[in-house]
Amino acid sequence: MSLHNRNLSDLEEITRFEQAIEGFNAGEIDPERFTAIRLQQGAYGQRQPGFHMLRIKVPGGRLNAAQLEAIADVVEDFSQHKIAHLTTRQDVQVHYIPLEFMPSAMRRLAITGLTSREACGNAVRNMTACPLAGVCPKEHVDVGAHVDGATVHFLRNPLNQQLPRKFKISFSGCEADCAQSLLHDCGVIATVKDGQPGFKIRAGGGLGHKPRESIVVDEFVPERELLFAMEALLTLHNKYSDRTLRAKSRIKFLVERFGVEGFIGKYREEFERTRQALANQSYPQGEWRTPTGTESPGQGAPRKVFAQKQAGLFVLPIALPVGDVKAEQLRGLAKSLQELGLNEVHTTQDQNLAVLNVPQDKVAALRNGLAAFGLKEPVAGDNVVACPGSSTCRLGLTSSTVLAPLLSGGKADLNIRVSGCHNGCAQPETGDIGIYGEAKRLHGKLVPHYQMYFAGKGTAGGALAVKGPTLPAARIKEAIARVQQAHLSSGEASFFVWARKQQPEYFKALLADLAQVKADELHSVMHDFGDKTDFRVLNLGGGECAGASQVLIGANFFEAAHEREYRNALVFQRKYAEAAQCNESILRLLGSGVAQLLGGARNESLAQLTVQLNLLAPDEIAAEFAHAAQELVSSAEHDNEVLAAASAKVDAWTLKVAAFATEKDGQLDLKEALPK
Repeated sequence: MSLHNRNLSDLEEITRFEQAIEGFNAGEIDPERFTAIRLQQGAYGQRQPGFHMLRIKVPGGRLNAAQLEAIADVVEDFSQHKIAHLTTRQDVQVHYIPLEFMPSAMRRLAITGLTSREACGNAVRNMTACPLAGVCPKEHVDVGAHVDGATVHFLRNPLNQQLPRKFKISFSGCEADCAQSLLHDCGVIATVKDGQPGFKIRAGGGLGHKPRESIVVDEFVPERELLFAMEALLTLHNKYSDRTLRAKSRIKFLVERFGVEGFIGKYREEFERTRQALANQSYPQGEWRTPTGTESPGQGAPRKVFAQKQAGLFVLPIALPVGDVKAEQLRGLAKSLQELGLNEVHTTQDQNLAVLNVPQDKVAALRNGLAAFGLKEPVAGDNVVACPGSSTCRLGLTSSTVLAPLLSGGKADLNIRVSGCHNGCAQPETGDIGIYGEAKRLHGKLVPHYQMYFAGKGTAGGALAVKGPTLPAARIKEAIARVQQAHLSSGEASFFVWARKQQPEYFKALLADLAQVKADELHSVMHDFGDKTDFRVLNLGGGECAGASQVLIGANFFEAAHEREYRNALVFQRKYAEAAQCNESILRLLGSGVAQLLGGARNESLAQLTVQLNLLAPDEIAAEFAHAAQELVSSAEHDNEVLAAASAKVDAWTLKVAAFATEKDGQLDLKEALPK
């Protein structure tokens, strides 16, 4: 079933969020706890007090006309700026929404099946896919079915509620890898081996702090085992990633910590366990086909009308300057689709839109209909991507949205990517030319700068960009133009090939004069684009990209809930010994959680946890833990009756511990992590 026909929203959940807002405004929920609640629901803080951004998840980037109209309603009725913004992760963001309007905005989206749940925070974020999934001549399969299945599997899944940090997944329909697995926590690439359909799995990629290219963890998994592989990686991240040092808690740092072979070994351990637990679960299945063409759109979307694999049908791309689109344009697009009998449009990783399944005899009519609302196809030079930067983001240092429209990819139609800080939401390390904003002192004054990158490419055969010099923001336009001219003068068609042929110091030397600022020139570089005052960095309390800090026992409860789901699945398969191990894990997780809550230490030994709890915890909790642990350790036989009794005791103890923990910390919300 397509996500177009599946409702991912939950109205009761929105009501609970509305109640949480009321509780927060009444002083009943502290700010840190409320931040975690808010981020889980996709409501992100922005630098303007009193306003928030709503991030709408668009799995695989697929929208229909009704959903476009719903987004237009949200923009018109609840946003102060009347603009929607498309991101490099194929989400739609609506800024400047007062917090009290958020539930109403979410309900409007829910009517069409859209949700913002887990679009922010420490969770599996929106899953991205090839911009032409379902219509590309090169693809082995339309990965939309797999995006659907994985989205439903992980949405509201206990494993996904309190991860150490966010987790990003991409799906590509063939080896061209247009969805850019290179930079993802988990990348899924459709392939065929010995006539059998399946996927290559990559993991551990990421941008921002310490960019890292993903590694291949599995050359081939059959289609029926895809969710096993994905859940194994997520479990690996949940179990081992750092929960205390936020800057090093993405899964890419586990590759660094364990080494490539060690990381793959950990993945295989989790894969085997996941395979057992999910053995009887249904899995997403796509319609596999023999590729019919060789042309792929590449990173982002096609830059021109593109012939689909379906004879007589075409894709018409729509250019959106820096990803912004007005409510009336969304309505105009929806109206044009409805009038022409069309109903599928994709958001793309280059912040544009692509209308699919357009019959050749309707291309002109669609083009004319869109033109009436100021929408047009891409033209050479406008391939410029930008994050919101300092316009709304609390982490943004420079005004990326003011600079980006002033830049051009030139005759070669280079991909220019502009980020307002080193977190790199515009993916500067994957652009032909990428830049991110930073602050540097020159002659005692703070000056806006941009760090430059060259020759990045996230698709097959690509690599993260080569780091270049850092230049004052006021001179970045001239720097980009100079690099473009050097490329054109070389006669080499490919910027990627040309830039990577250069010696390591080439770009530094080429731009050396622009990097030098004499004292008497300081006045010329003091202002950021669009700002008439001297540059400054505001202390806004940090951004929320890293999610909210966590109460550790809360994370333990959700991991225990994941173990409980595995236990129940294994019991159904009559794998009683394996199910008993899940009960041990639950006791170990929650026993450690209680111990740490009371000043003790995490411990993997049930016996040592028993000692700790006897010293720290109330008698009833300590005694029941000791009894349950002893039964699990001493039980020689594992049959359904014995296991059912043990599981009942473990679940009863879980509820007792939850009551104790929430009494100790009234901000804990464990409802979704408890036995039903």
